Amino acid sequence: MLKVGIVGFGFMGRMHYQCWRDLEGAQVVAICETNPNIVEDSAKAVGNFEGAAADVNFSSLKLYADFEKMLSETEMDAVSITLPTYMHKDYSIKALEAGVNVLCEKPMALTTADCEQMIAAAETSGKVLFIGHCLRFSPAYSRVKELVAEGTYGKVLTAMFQRLGSVPTWSWENWFLDEKRSGGVVLDLHIHDTDYVQYLFGMPNAVSSYQAKGPNGGVVHICTHYHYDDDKLITCEGGWAAMPSFDFEESFKVMLEKATAVYSLSEGPKLKICPAEGKAFTEEMTKRTEHSLQTEHFAKILRGQNPPKITTLEQSMNSIRLIEAEKESAATGQRVSLV
Repeated sequence: MLKVGIVGFGFMGRMHYQCWRDLEGAQVVAICETNPNIVEDSAKAVGNFEGAAADVNFSSLKLYADFEKMLSETEMDAVSITLPTYMHKDYSIKALEAGVNVLCEKPMALTTADCEQMIAAAETSGKVLFIGHCLRFSPAYSRVKELVAEGTYGKVLTAMFQRLGSVPTWSWENWFLDEKRSGGVVLDLHIHDTDYVQYLFGMPNAVSSYQAKGPNGGVVHICTHYHYDDDKLITCEGGWAAMPSFDFEESFKVMLEKATAVYSLSEGPKLKICPAEGKAFTEEMTKRTEHSLQTEHFAKILRGQNPPKITTLEQSMNSIRLIEAEKESAATGQRVSLV
């Protein structure tokens, strides 16, 4: 039985709780959260998608407000770090140094320098540090990864990814809106697609990014062109510029030489394939969520089952490096090299 703790019990903390609760052979034994009203607040619906537990059995859990006390008093095989981004580095390192494996939510940290410290701590401890880039486990995105690798439909000509929503005002102390704590829309939201582009095509040679600012002067939207050795055109855009009444939108279109793959979150768990010959058809995907599949993958690593590598610490750090380059490009109006 894997004994698990969760550090930070907001929306993503409850998402991880649900995933661990659903996983056979795992048990959440402790939660660390400074909110004194956590029992009542956990029943409230927050977030921009479904899946977080609203029926938490707190009677079966040890509750802590002090993480170091939790580490010293509770026997755990792993912890989920579901805290605001600026806390990822320190709390991950504390857990690793205490001999506990870590599943840390994306993004890995605020800067590549922070990432390097986390990687060093993992190497020294000998424990697993895993960064939750959940999009790599999303069924439709995983299927496109397979299609590109198989080459059945030829090479990718162009691909475009969109992730659009309104300003997230439901977070603790509105930390999402504080760029010093969240990294802003580029590091918090847009990084999903940036990381997937790296997963699908490898690191680009350079990026060219363009941004839009909101009334308060902060960046609310970014669009990036990822440059590769060949002439494929790869772009991603993400933003919080939509109005509150707008439904969150996540979609992609990948155009290969002999087919077009289309996905939209609003259409449910399915991928539409439009081949060069014959009619378009839909591939039904598993209804399991990316977070559930990610948690299962992490558990397999801990159990020594050696699942295929979906992500690495170097790749997680490189996603931060990409975001840093995109921010620089957007701010300067210049193409930024990564080689």
